[in-house]
Amino acid sequence: MSDRPFRVLGIQQIAVGGLDKNQLRKFWVDTLGLTLSGTFKSERENVDEDIAVIGSGPLKVEVDLMQPLDPEKKPKVQDPPLNHIGLWIDNLKAAVDWLIAQGVRFTPGGIRKGAAGYDVCFIHPKGNAEAPLSGEGVLIELIQAPPEVVAAFTR
Repeated sequence: MSDRPFRVLGIQQIAVGGLDKNQLRKFWVDTLGLTLSGTFKSERENVDEDIAVIGSGPLKVEVDLMQPLDPEKKPKVQDPPLNHIGLWIDNLKAAVDWLIAQGVRFTPGGIRKGAAGYDVCFIHPKGNAEAPLSGEGVLIELIQAPPEVVAAFTR
């Protein structure tokens, strides 16, 4: 696999879900001391989230604290509680094209703007007959790294 036209640079985020993001915030922000940096709400993605951060600058990591807008609707951002991990990618378009050619299954929606404003897409947690490779039970978000993040991880 040395012909891989992209690099995974590092972790951009982890996303945890629950029925009450106030409880998540109490633990992650009030108890552990992470800093709140924003919010995001999407009916399409059935999510109301607070964005907390660890660290600063191009190497900071988000911890998205998510609750569903409607617990009965999908996607169920609270199930599983560790909803997904996000990986910085240096060339998202090349990565997606190459991974599809390798048989990786992606979720519907393609590359689009994510909550933090970066281009993102998701590797499906389960493979199928057409695309058997997957996150093996884990939803994986691929995030286009901005130039300063690429530079920070290249040093």
